[in-house]
Amino acid sequence: QVQLVESGGGLVQVGGSLRLSCAASGRSFSNSAMGWFRQAPGKEREFVGGISGWSPSSTYHADSVKGRFTISRDRVKNTVTLQMDSLKPEDTAVYYCVADQSALATPRTHWDYWGQGTQVTVFS
Repeated sequence: QVQLVESGGGLVQVGGSLRLSCAASGRSFSNSAMGWFRQAPGKEREFVGGISGWSPSSTYHADSVKGRFTISRDRVKNTVTLQMDSLKPEDTAVYYCVADQSALATPRTHWDYWGQGTQVTVFS
């Protein structure tokens, strides 16, 4: 059974940093796309970014986080990480780790697998 387990969420002050990690189990995603979504209360789910399964990987970051968030992966450990810097109150959301059987990581990717989510709250 495939599982994606996020960690690293929490409370952080405006301008601070957090690092989210996602550990996958049940199958290898070393050649598959992985990424992150987020959903704030009362808002639609937003694709934050993804990293492809190809080598070398390519990344996609949403305009709202470009230059502040960085996605990376460890193929051996079967993990994906979201480094979040210069956090803003509007980054407050539940963040979900996702993975797909394909290698392509874009907002239009089907994203077959989802984690349970981790809360990130940015306060001023």
